[in-house]
Amino acid sequence: MRIVKSVAFGISLVGILGLSACGGGSGSAGSGNIFGGSGNNQQQGQAIRHTPQAEEPRETIWDLFKNVDDPNTTVEVNRYIWNASLDVLSFMPVQAADPFSGIIVFGFGRPPGGGTAHKATVYVRDPALDARSLSVALYTSSGPASAEAVRKVEDAILTRARQLRIRDGNL
Repeated sequence: MRIVKSVAFGISLVGILGLSACGGGSGSAGSGNIFGGSGNNQQQGQAIRHTPQAEEPRETIWDLFKNVDDPNTTVEVNRYIWNASLDVLSFMPVQAADPFSGIIVFGFGRPPGGGTAHKATVYVRDPALDARSLSVALYTSSGPASAEAVRKVEDAILTRARQLRIRDGNL
């Protein structure tokens, strides 16, 4: 009988201690610190200060038009050069595209009218519509393409980008 009471007391004690470790707060009853005191509140306070704040809830339809874009997630490439690259090199399959870093990787493809198969990597590094914003790496199956071929592709992309910009300006 005495063993049964000891086991029951032990189970009750474990349950009480387990429940006292639940809850929130800082150093009060139910704070998770069964010995009382404040524990390491400095670390807890730092964790709370550095947590990102939740987005404000939108209350009206007009809240959709507020400029709440995070500058760390906005796209910083020129859209005309980006779209022109996709247009000019449309004969190549797109293997990867990342508008946040400005890189488009194309697989091997033959240009219209035949010729040697090429693959390309396009890097749009600036939001300006400028030749310095564009870098093209062009490869054939036997290695890097000639500098003249790379220049022709860059010129074609920039020309198409200017056409797209002019077309949007006539809206």
